[in-house]
Amino acid sequence: MKLRIPHKVNDIINELTQQGFEAYVVGGCVRDMVLGREPEDWDITTSATPFEVKKIFRRTVDTGIQHGTVTVLLDKDHYEVTTYRLDGEYEDNRHPKEVSFTSSLAEDLKRRDFTINAMAYNEQEGFIDLFGGMEDLKKGLIRCVGSAKERFDEDALRILRAVRFSAQLGFTIEQETMEAVKAKVTHLNNISAERIRVELTKLLISNHPERLKALYEVGITGIILPEFNATMMTEQKNIHHIYSVGEHTIRAVTEVAGRLEENRFTTKERTILRWTMLLHDIEKPNTITLGEDGQNHFYGHQEKGALTAKNILRRLKFDNETLDAVVHLIRWHDYRFILTHAGMRKAASKIGKEYMELLFEVNRADTSAKNPEFTSEKFERLAAARKLYQEIVAKGECVSLKELHINGKDLIAAGLKPGRELGDILNQLLAVVLEEPQLNDKEILLNLAHNMIKDLK
Repeated sequence: MKLRIPHKVNDIINELTQQGFEAYVVGGCVRDMVLGREPEDWDITTSATPFEVKKIFRRTVDTGIQHGTVTVLLDKDHYEVTTYRLDGEYEDNRHPKEVSFTSSLAEDLKRRDFTINAMAYNEQEGFIDLFGGMEDLKKGLIRCVGSAKERFDEDALRILRAVRFSAQLGFTIEQETMEAVKAKVTHLNNISAERIRVELTKLLISNHPERLKALYEVGITGIILPEFNATMMTEQKNIHHIYSVGEHTIRAVTEVAGRLEENRFTTKERTILRWTMLLHDIEKPNTITLGEDGQNHFYGHQEKGALTAKNILRRLKFDNETLDAVVHLIRWHDYRFILTHAGMRKAASKIGKEYMELLFEVNRADTSAKNPEFTSEKFERLAAARKLYQEIVAKGECVSLKELHINGKDLIAAGLKPGRELGDILNQLLAVVLEEPQLNDKEILLNLAHNMIKDLK
């Protein structure tokens, strides 16, 4: 098998070999090429020291020179070139105490995490596969290089990466590796929130987010997301549900923004949607009641869930944009649309136009994970709501103060003093327009405002 490497990457490899050094592409880019996937990054490994790399290439940046990494700049592109290295003793289940360089590719490859990430390649020699990575790719296996327990003792993040890779690639975790995951799971206590967030997000937006269940079964969520464990143990005795809260959650995550919806949503939106579904029912275990009808109810789980989700997302160091969107969608995820144009205008006004399509998708995924005996009417209502909303958008009807054809300056010019009353009148005018969109005309609104001002005097 011959792989197609970008010509600039080949140029770097060829230049290094012409200067008497070994050089290969290595790791994830080799794995992805074999699988027919487009690599996100091209990592080059070499026997040349960082100083020697800097001598060979005119434009370089010392991006991680203490760990042997120099970034080579070619035109507007940049490529990381890393010297073969040996990792010293690990003290914190994450970082080696020291790093030393070696002239042995074999030594460099055997410190890597999984066999499928421990292959090197160049066009002259082909594949360097010392640990059976190619065979594991064919079998669909995630297997550690050497002793799985040692690899996880060195870097506990590999525990989470094992499940994440299985989700991204649809692979099975090899038995010894899985046993080591279970044995070493408490090491995840030593991993930063940022690293956990990145790995968990990659798992969620993969094509197999149902591997969330594996995180629960091996004890990972007990450490990185303990709130989720309670959902797995909470049954829903309700005619609309046939799964526990946790099983419903996993099914909803799998359904939302899936393969058929990929083109409708950006990567950012898919991240928001999948985290929304992961956390949308997070407070059901703490709000469960048994009604006189013999059914479980979860009153207030939306608002309480939004607050808990905010705490979880803050703990995981999420950016404010993602955090705010997820919390907002959870707060509104059970909203019952009134199926009239006025009802949908009011819904869009409360929820925000920027969230409406996301909320429709949340509703669809949530419904898809419920008792199918009772979902047909829910889907019909959702389709009707979306159709009404799209008609409102197509007509350009006003649903917010910024779309109102009058503003505070206009009211001040009409004789109203700045203050709370001004805001009250604008909100009253918006309420009028939400009921009768044809009244969104500056002259009409000024006349209505004058009458409102008279009533205030």
